[in-house]
Amino acid sequence: MKVPAKARSRRPTARAETAALPRRRRAAPVGRGRTLLRKYAPSRRSLVLGLGILAVALGAYAVARETSVFAVRGIALSGGSSQVDAQVRKALAPLLGRSLVGLNGADAVRRAEALPTVVSATYDRAFPHTLRISVVPERPVAILRSGTSAWLVSVRGRVMASVAAGVDATLPRIWLEAKTPVRVADLLPLTNGGGIARALGSAGAFRARVATASLIGGVLVFRLRSGIELLLGKPAGVPLKVAVATQALQALPSGTRFLDVSVTGRPVSSTRIPALAPPAGSSRG
Repeated sequence: MKVPAKARSRRPTARAETAALPRRRRAAPVGRGRTLLRKYAPSRRSLVLGLGILAVALGAYAVARETSVFAVRGIALSGGSSQVDAQVRKALAPLLGRSLVGLNGADAVRRAEALPTVVSATYDRAFPHTLRISVVPERPVAILRSGTSAWLVSVRGRVMASVAAGVDATLPRIWLEAKTPVRVADLLPLTNGGGIARALGSAGAFRARVATASLIGGVLVFRLRSGIELLLGKPAGVPLKVAVATQALQALPSGTRFLDVSVTGRPVSSTRIPALAPPAGSSRG
């Protein structure tokens, strides 16, 4: 039987394809690797020379560390007053004679910052014989009183030193309850003198007008040298409150004894002082 031409052309034609096999990489000749190693590896002479330089450097460091070649002979201070500088020099005196190379800088900083008159300190080595120390000193803000005892306290509420009760009458007094434990270098709790000290610190130049400051039932009270009782409310937003008080004091009528700026948008004055519990102690000294 004869198949038509069109029918014959529709039959699929089998095609043969060649599969590409992966090529195998040739291993690098062993001799070539040895050639590269000889080319880039340091020579024995270079190794000996390098080790010799390292040994000399380590020996020089050991000599500088253990001998007096770079011994500390002077301490240069900056940032503090003459009194603070004297205290820092005394605290760092044990470091004199030690080598600057092996000096423990963290130890020098700790010695300075342990002082009750120093907030923070940094150090630098000034070869060949000088240790430089830069300090941020505490700033006194008030005299802390408890019974017959008195201490100088900083704007951070840190007890800086024990002082005579009548010292520096220009600083405000902060009264604590009698027999309250106070130790030099301690930071006072916010509820026991520390909050008042920080409030005075944020009052700026206005604190020169304050005779005593107290925290009565969470309410901050400044007794001004003019005799006016200034109530500031909670010990927050003090800069704004003293700015309002500064303006209000200029317009107060004669005989005013009390000014309330706890609500800054509505200061209230009176010729009578309300019944607030007085601070424990006397306002004198």
